[in-house]
Amino acid sequence: MSIRHGLLALLADGPRYGSRLRTEFEARTGGAWPLNIGQVYTTLDRLERDGMVTRHGVDEARRELYALTEAGRAELRSWYARPVERVSPPRDELAIKLVIAAGADGVDVREVVETQRRHVVQALHDHVRRRAEALARAPGHPREMARLLVLEQLVLHTEAEVRWLDHCEARLLRLTRDTTQGPRSNPEP
Repeated sequence: MSIRHGLLALLADGPRYGSRLRTEFEARTGGAWPLNIGQVYTTLDRLERDGMVTRHGVDEARRELYALTEAGRAELRSWYARPVERVSPPRDELAIKLVIAAGADGVDVREVVETQRRHVVQALHDHVRRRAEALARAPGHPREMARLLVLEQLVLHTEAEVRWLDHCEARLLRLTRDTTQGPRSNPEP
């Protein structure tokens, strides 16, 4: 999620101060994407510079309030209306680690895969538990549903990573077998 657009969406509900925006952002995303308060204020400064938010006085505790401008509302509508582009794969540290390890002397790539798998399976159990807890509360409010959607995304992404690690391990085993037994007549792609 774009922090910029996330803050615009929160400001659509009315003026807010920075730490409240941070708290609401983290609550809406189920705590999956914690924000540094510095990120919030840096983003608010940029949004103000770009004419999408304006300072809107202070609250009773003397905290600076920010409000959405018409340009900010237009940007938010545009963001909701356009798909998220997936033009190039993200730089995934695990993928980089495995491809580098596969060509490195003295590195047991299968152990690297197994170490990661143990870590990911534990994360999967945690995500599934948190999702079950969220479902037990019978989400009826849109914010509770949003949290559930984030948890489900985490479960599905983690399951996909486990499947990918299984695939990597199978590929490595075939490669090891092929190099010790020689080429096969019909090599697998």
